[in-house]
Order: sequence, then structure tokens, then C-alpha cells
Amino acid sequence: MNNKKILFINACDRPDSRTKRLADALLSRLKGEVTEIRLADEGLTPLSYEELMRREACIAAGEYDDPAFRYAKAFAGADEIVLAAPYWDMSFPSEVKVFVERISVRGLTFTFTPQGEPVGLCRAKRLWYVATMGAEGLPFDYGFGYIKGVCGVYYGIPEIRLISACGLDLDGRDAEAIIAEKEREISEMPSD
Repeated sequence: MNNKKILFINACDRPDSRTKRLADALLSRLKGEVTEIRLADEGLTPLSYEELMRREACIAAGEYDDPAFRYAKAFAGADEIVLAAPYWDMSFPSEVKVFVERISVRGLTFTFTPQGEPVGLCRAKRLWYVATMGAEGLPFDYGFGYIKGVCGVYYGIPEIRLISACGLDLDGRDAEAIIAEKEREISEMPSD
């Protein structure tokens, strides 16, 4: 039995989400126990000043039992991470940024060297960023690049991969065929 912990961060709000379809195809290929955090159900809000002060006090005291740290603990303890986020407004849904704020906890997901350089504390060896886009030719870099930067530099995740399908809403395109082809490609990926 494989005891690998897979964290699935689901930022797909639509019941018929094409991004979620691709994420499900990927998750079916990964071996391990999947824990899902569906961001739409979490009621996440940006950190308030009071929350930041309480969090900083806990960090200074080395006390990480506060429920506010549950997302950071789940993220840091995962062996592999799948983040499914449709392409919205040149990036990703805002709840993804709020989630990143919530998991950026010094002492859990990262720390600093005495010289001030970040050192990742996350166990994951790989993060998959799954996204779909109605248009084509727009850069995924704004959202994917941000996730790649923060997860690679701050959290220490060495491998960050993009799975994407584009042009789904363009006239004359068969969105179902594009998604089905991408699902086929995922099904043919080597499994771990």
C-alpha cells in the first residue's frame, strides 16, 4: 500500500469545471491518499491585521497548534500537490492568492537563513498546476509563474509542472475534443 500523501487544492468553482476534469484525470494517475481542500467551501478571506498579529505571536512562541495553521501544515506535510485553478483575469481565482497567504508561515512552510535567504520546509517533491483557458495565446506565466516562484523559492518544492488546455471557448473549436485529448495525454503519462 502506498502511503504517499497527495494534497489536492481545488479552486474550481463551476460544477462542470474543465479544469477539475483534468485534475481528476491527473489524480487518477497518482498513487497515494488524496486530501482535497475545495477553496470555495473554505470561506477564506485575506488575513486581517489582528490575524497577522496573532499569527506572528504564535510563530515567535513556536506554537503552531492554532487552527489558523491547518492549511500550512497540510501543505508542508504533503508528498505531492495538485493545484487546479482555471485561468481568470490573466492569473487565477483570487482565493488561490488568499490560500497562499494562509500557507506562507515561517517555521512551517519556509524559514530564513541568517543571511535572510528563504529555505523551504515543505516535504513535497512535486507540485502540479492544472489550468484551462477559454482563449489562446495569453501567457500562463502570471498565475503559474507566481506559483512556481513561491513554491520553488519559498517552500522548496523542486519540481513544478503545468498541465493546461487552451482555446476552449474560441469559435470553431471543439472544447470537448480538446479536453478529451488532454485527458488522453494525462492517461499516457508514466505513473510513479
